[in-house]
Amino acid sequence: MRFISSLHVLLMCYRLRNARRAFSRARMNRLIRVWLFGACGVLLATMALAQFGGGRRFRGEETGPVVRTEGGQLVNPDTVRTARETAPQVMETANWTNTAGFERDVFTFARIVFRSPGRPALMGWLNDYPDSDLNLSYRLQELTSMKVDPDARVLKLTERTLSEYPFIFVAQPGGMELTEDEVAALRNYLLNGGVLMADDFWGTREWEQFESQMARVLTGQHWTELPFEHRLFHCIFDLQGPMNKLQSPSIHFWRRNYNPQDPTMVVSGYRGEGSQDMHVRAWLDGRDRIMVLAFHNCDNGDGWEREGENEDYFRLFSEKRAYPLAINAIFYIMTH
Repeated sequence: MRFISSLHVLLMCYRLRNARRAFSRARMNRLIRVWLFGACGVLLATMALAQFGGGRRFRGEETGPVVRTEGGQLVNPDTVRTARETAPQVMETANWTNTAGFERDVFTFARIVFRSPGRPALMGWLNDYPDSDLNLSYRLQELTSMKVDPDARVLKLTERTLSEYPFIFVAQPGGMELTEDEVAALRNYLLNGGVLMADDFWGTREWEQFESQMARVLTGQHWTELPFEHRLFHCIFDLQGPMNKLQSPSIHFWRRNYNPQDPTMVVSGYRGEGSQDMHVRAWLDGRDRIMVLAFHNCDNGDGWEREGENEDYFRLFSEKRAYPLAINAIFYIMTH
């Protein structure tokens, strides 16, 4: 289920460096055209963040079937199937096609829909969607030898097609609450070789909420803090520690503190107790296979989503942290 031929996983790390200048010029030239649209997204995010601090719950849960992205686009989680269906917040991602007849013989980034009672969807499963899904898929296609689905996928844990996707992703699971059917579906998925990756949740309270939901999925499973010696951090890009040097901040928190003249600058603002240090934790099975990979106190999703919004942010975090870490993680997950 998780094997990719070596021809499809020869990741060309030098391409990232070569692509940087051309990418940056093209992206930055478009910033003026998307500035107002991006500002709307910032305003929406700021309004939501104003209701959150120190681990408190959000107000304004959306109870209807239609929800809004950070860019204000409407999404129906009951009917949406791909990220490509939703207008992007920042800018459009390039499209491509795969060889006719082999469209399904590709890696697909699959985002999971879940409930976060008390929070709007954009501060839960919808966070960084659709830009992060499409941009990461594009970078995998552009910078590696992998064949990648250009549209990505959106699905619920209870969908019968879940087993077709060996990799699934949840954003901001710090308020996630699973139904009994979702718990059973996720348990079956993990025990049959699937992997869940979690990203962008901060502080002790959000970790404890995520941990409590995962404990319902598999009782007795314990979390392993991956040491920097783990092969995941060195399999393609040789990432260097300490762990906080891999931390990607949410762009709004980073902007508040950014001072290029201060080498001691903390990249992310305080987001509640236990939110300062990045952790990479995993559930391992009896053969040390990763079943769940959790990036705590890190916003890789913003690194993918916001790559064209701010050149400093792109160079500091998208290019050097979020993309290399994601490429390493996906390569390792799909080959081990």
